[in-house]
Formats: sequence, C-alpha cells, structure tokens
Amino acid sequence: MYEIYLETRAERDLKKLEPSLFNPIITQIKKLSHEPRPNGCRKITGSKNDWRIRIGNYRVIYEIDETARQVKIMRVKHRREAYRF
Repeated sequence: MYEIYLETRAERDLKKLEPSLFNPIITQIKKLSHEPRPNGCRKITGSKNDWRIRIGNYRVIYEIDETARQVKIMRVKHRREAYRF
C-alpha cells in the first residue's frame, strides 16, 4: 500500500472544483494508494517518475516513489491547463 501526499498546488486545485467533480476525482486519487499505475495511466514524456490519470476532462499529475512507497499528487487540472507548470 502506498501513502498519498498532496502538494499545496494540488490542494488548491481540488478546493476550486465543483462538488460534482470533486467526489469522483478524490475516489480515483484514493485508489492510487492500492494501485499507483492503474489501467489507462500514462507516464509523462521527459520525466523520470511523473504519471497522469484521466478523469473525464481532468488530469491528475502525480509522482511515484517506489522506495518510500509514496504517491505525491502534484496537480489536478482541466486537460487544457494540466501540463503547464
């Protein structure tokens, strides 16, 4: 089992979401503790440990640390804005 950590930016992203979007996204984030690479996840090109999952039009960008067994959620954004850091 992996521990889930939210970066400050991800917390702010989640607070801005409507309740109808918030609940499905939080459900998928919680599932990452059991399976950090679920079906449909993709590794972000050009990075070592960054991954993303799709939830409708939203993307959850996260990093997996295998040695510490941690998943760090970095961003939760609409697909148009998700890859701008």
